[in-house]
Amino acid sequence: MATQIQTLLIDDLEGGEAKETVFFAIDGTSYEIDLNDKNARNLREALSPFVSSARRAESAPSRGRKRGAPQRPARDKSSEIRAWAKAHGLNVSERGRIASHIVAQYEAAQ
Repeated sequence: MATQIQTLLIDDLEGGEAKETVFFAIDGTSYEIDLNDKNARNLREALSPFVSSARRAESAPSRGRKRGAPQRPARDKSSEIRAWAKAHGLNVSERGRIASHIVAQYEAAQ
């Protein structure tokens, strides 16, 4: 016996049938909303002046990272940070993630 599964999108603003899911992000948080044609057009028109003046981000910042906190080091810097930490008597693992406090100390020393 065959099974057919259908997904029915409901407009998140007005109820009724939605035609698409619109994805957007702001302040590091991604959202998705199911909208009918009219509401999808209204959302895009409302955002249009901001989108046309903005630049594309390489990637959204991680929600777990606080503003001003050190970013994870690039892989090519990891060995340099590990060597610096060992030379300064800090306990650092040979592999894996380097603790953020060690990265912060390294960056402060540069």
